Amino acid sequence: MHKAGFVNIVGNPNVGKSTLMNQLVGERISIATFKAQTTRHRIMGIVNTDDMQIVFSDTPGVLKPNYRLQESMLAFSESALADADVLLYVTDVVEKPEKNLDFLQKVQNMKTPVLLLINKIDESNQKDLGSIVEKWHGLLPNAEILPISAKNKFGVDILLKRIKELLPDSPPYFDKDQLTDKPAKFFVSEIIREKILLYYDKEVPYSVEVNVEAFKETGKNIHINAVIYVERDSQKGIIIGHQGVALKKVSTEARKALERFFGKSVYLEVFVKVDKDWRSNKKELANFGYNLE
Repeated sequence: MHKAGFVNIVGNPNVGKSTLMNQLVGERISIATFKAQTTRHRIMGIVNTDDMQIVFSDTPGVLKPNYRLQESMLAFSESALADADVLLYVTDVVEKPEKNLDFLQKVQNMKTPVLLLINKIDESNQKDLGSIVEKWHGLLPNAEILPISAKNKFGVDILLKRIKELLPDSPPYFDKDQLTDKPAKFFVSEIIREKILLYYDKEVPYSVEVNVEAFKETGKNIHINAVIYVERDSQKGIIIGHQGVALKKVSTEARKALERFFGKSVYLEVFVKVDKDWRSNKKELANFGYNLE
């Protein structure tokens, strides 16, 4: 009998959801940086074997929205509760369990199996971990609790084994050779955005969106034109940097990462444009793939 199902990863920002997703899928599908709000979309990564298909889904960190973009991010997270066959709720050893109790209440009310993953256990000790487990057991009594370290791959194999046991019998939802539900252009914009998150400070990376205007693939090469959108002229200046040095560095790092991702040589052209209210404008957000219905 063939098993298949949706395994959705949720939790607050910065607890290691994207790192875990990449470990489970075995490919770098989600951006994983040290900054909060890195993941903005719901990203699927598909694992196939002869008798099984697991559709993993990484979601934005749960937060109280301050602008329309964050409303869309929260909607992606909440949609993951609705269609999960197995829910992975990720926390870590430093996060206060009481954070975002209203979202936790929604998790508590689910009929779906919930695996509560306490990540970053390499940063804790046995005694502290025991009291963390106890607290979480009080908050989510129906959840199965598994301590893991996504970065060090500790507990990931045990987690995968448990997921396989919980999956329902079902034919596959996607073609067996498919790795993700997202097109190539999506990963180009995510990789460029990752380099911006790593290279710039403060609020600048959060005011940035990337749009891929051209993606032309030939036998050995890929030609890409991308536009980095910012909200203010001052941010445009920061992104470009003195004599274009900053933008050149980001473009070079992104090109190298894209070549690794696609396994081809990449020619990348990047431009910077100002779009004053893209984070709050419904039409602009829809153009960038954020669903606000």
